[in-house]
Amino acid sequence: MSSFLGRLDEVTERIAAAARRSGRSETDVTLIPVTKNVEVARIAEAVKAGLTRFGENRVQEAMAKAPLLPPSVEWHLVGTLQRNKARHAVGLFSMVHSLDRVELASELARRCAARGVSLDVLVQVNMGRESQKSGVMPEGTRELLEALTRYQTLRVRGLMIMTPLCDDPESVRPLFREGRILKEELGRLRLSNVELEHLSMGMSGDFEVAIEEGATMVRIGTALFGPRPVATLDAEEASD
Repeated sequence: MSSFLGRLDEVTERIAAAARRSGRSETDVTLIPVTKNVEVARIAEAVKAGLTRFGENRVQEAMAKAPLLPPSVEWHLVGTLQRNKARHAVGLFSMVHSLDRVELASELARRCAARGVSLDVLVQVNMGRESQKSGVMPEGTRELLEALTRYQTLRVRGLMIMTPLCDDPESVRPLFREGRILKEELGRLRLSNVELEHLSMGMSGDFEVAIEEGATMVRIGTALFGPRPVATLDAEEASD
């Protein structure tokens, strides 16, 4: 068994155990392996192991990798999206986790309309209120969701909850819980074109706590592919 397969088995077992502790099935939680700075050959190994869905932090990196991997691979953008990269994101990603402002939504919708396609998106919420990170503040999420109802080519599928990086997962449990409560409250609004099905939260260091608090998607990189050089990571793109 390769080291990757061993790590995949371990992560899968931990996801299943956390799901059971929350009274759910492991099938209720979607693993998004994050492949930032992971070589194509290692991603191909993951595909061979049965993974078909991957998250990238940068549009340019996904653009370089996608043609070298099977077309069946589904790409998610989990990092910050600059407005001038929207034209590349549409058609490449099946879901953008990091929609956090109306201006970006407008550009994505325009690009979708031009291509005759639609795009699944999650609204990124800066639950930790960190100045160095993107994301709408919790109290501004409703206003943003209401504004997004005008864009028919964008399908709002849930929230991506951003929390501070920390050594103790229990320290962010209250923020994960607040994220779930926020999703539930906003879901009761029954806004047009908004179906808050997904809650993307939790990374390698805290995904089990995130699942216990209601995550339906976990973004895991290091626990699957091993550590990356510290210099390549920054707070703005810290989606594991």
